[in-house]
Amino acid sequence: MAGTGEDRQEQGSSTPLLLRHRAGGRSLCFLSAVASSFRLKTTVWAELGGSVGDLGTYIPIVLALSLVNGLDLGTTLVFTALYNAATGLLFGIPMPVQPMKSIAAVAISESSTPLSIPEIMAAGLSTAVVLFLLGATGLMSFLYRFIPVPVVRGVQLSQGLSFAFSAIKYIRHDQDFAAAKSGGPRPWLGLDGLLLALSTLLFVILVTGSGGDEEDRDRQRQFESPPHSSAHRPHGRRWKRSCIPSSRIPAALLVFLLGLALCFVRDPSIIGDLRFGPSKLQIVRMTWNDWKVGFLRAAIPQIPLSVLNSVIAVCKLSADLFPEREVSAAAVSVSVGLMNLVGCWFGAMPVCHGAGGLAGQYRFGGRSGASVLFLAVGKLALGLAFGSSFVRILGEFPIGILGVLLLFSGIELAMASRDMGTKEESFVMLVCAAVSLTGSSAALGFGCGILLYLLLRLRELDCYTLALANRGGGVAAQIGEQAGV
Repeated sequence: MAGTGEDRQEQGSSTPLLLRHRAGGRSLCFLSAVASSFRLKTTVWAELGGSVGDLGTYIPIVLALSLVNGLDLGTTLVFTALYNAATGLLFGIPMPVQPMKSIAAVAISESSTPLSIPEIMAAGLSTAVVLFLLGATGLMSFLYRFIPVPVVRGVQLSQGLSFAFSAIKYIRHDQDFAAAKSGGPRPWLGLDGLLLALSTLLFVILVTGSGGDEEDRDRQRQFESPPHSSAHRPHGRRWKRSCIPSSRIPAALLVFLLGLALCFVRDPSIIGDLRFGPSKLQIVRMTWNDWKVGFLRAAIPQIPLSVLNSVIAVCKLSADLFPEREVSAAAVSVSVGLMNLVGCWFGAMPVCHGAGGLAGQYRFGGRSGASVLFLAVGKLALGLAFGSSFVRILGEFPIGILGVLLLFSGIELAMASRDMGTKEESFVMLVCAAVSLTGSSAALGFGCGILLYLLLRLRELDCYTLALANRGGGVAAQIGEQAGV
């Protein structure tokens, strides 16, 4: 019985806070959950590198909303820091906090009538209410269980390739985030030149390779080539350990720090524009017209994207990357709802959990909640120290470097679709991805993928039914002949 108690205690210590059952000793249970969620899975340098793995999508959207729509960057940094710390504790994985991309796209791209801050917040709150209700009622878990895997993989593939395409544009062309447009070709030389971007790209590849986990490669070596045995080893092939220990070199963090240093080199005057102190916390007042415009123009296209990419795809990807950490769709959906039901009233950017951000943080070394905790500390320090004036620094950040970070995030997310085992599954996945990319709508691709999957199931069911009917008819004819009918 003592051994059984120890096993239960050990199992409880490795379970995230959201999955823990209520029992006695709540304070001890909470401390155990904190230690479990923030326990380092690899080196501290790897977790630090993973902490900035999703900034390739975070910085451009936050910067554009600040420049075009007047978003308070200081408030957004503080609230997203609190979100990062909370989700790292609750889920125990590097759960990302990303901008709601459809809301941001509507707010930025429709330059003739850009959304106001109250309209953006109303859109975020409307989306939050829907996701909270879907999670609290269990409908999100129902959707997660019954949505076919090839359709989810198609959504992930399209989102990953979309990130990769945007990253290539960031690297090759000058960008005007305020106007949501690409400019001319990026010059080769300069502090934001093509040579700098390509150099950082080669550095990341040299350090991290294809992004495989070293522990996984070690297990594969042991499986394919047992110790002291060369009979099972392919002829002429020797396993070699890389001379560059990727877990000890935070490639993404070094690239980000390089870009941050170049901000001051590109424009030293930004030092004089910085203002110390946090932004003043204010409640956003929203009229009925703000709710109507925000819901119709921004929330309606955001809701299906949040359901698919922020909940369903995140849970599927989490199950692939962290099979020991079960993350429920209901918990993720409620998490997205609660974050925005709190922050949007104070003008913080509407956020969600994105599969691309999770892929990016995993790609650069994030393996536990400690990764997003480090990111939370950095965001909180910058938000409290500089407030909204930090936008001057982000405005000078080399876009080519952001493109490099975004490229690896997109590729890592797209590679999650490589587990399709049959031609039929690949067919559904690729059609779903193609429609999503060409139609610029994950909801449209999802609908086509579901329809195609059902048609293929109906085709199999129809053939099986006809076979049974023919077989039944033949048996009936034989019985009729024997009876003299």
